[in-house]
Amino acid sequence: MAAQDQVKADLAVAMKAGERTRVGALRLVLSELQKAAKEGDGDEVAVLRRERKRRLDAADQYRQGGRADLAEQEEAEARLIEAYLPAELSDEELQHLVTDAVAEAGAQAPGDMGRVMSVAMPKVGGRADGKRVAQKVREALGA
Repeated sequence: MAAQDQVKADLAVAMKAGERTRVGALRLVLSELQKAAKEGDGDEVAVLRRERKRRLDAADQYRQGGRADLAEQEEAEARLIEAYLPAELSDEELQHLVTDAVAEAGAQAPGDMGRVMSVAMPKVGGRADGKRVAQKVREALGA
């Protein structure tokens, strides 16, 4: 089942149960998924990751501003979005993918990081954060 269909189904359940905060979060996510589909961007995982990142960034900003209540709300929405994402790669799986990408790109120096990242990210397929992949690539290239 596509993420958009699952969000629609969960939204209907949340509406019937009267879960106001969950309904609000699911509506926002559904809106972003529909907008991306309309624009021709069918990558639901990328949309969900972007929305999750926005919530986590907002939570950090709220915490810095002394608004723990709003930060907790944003973090709860991020966890809700996370439930629709594929499982994250383990460190071992990610390391294996990065090692393969380094070999495939023929990289030997830290200056080759861009080539390795362009090979590694499609293999990761949205199952790991770009920062995490970049860190593993840096380690593999000895940077």
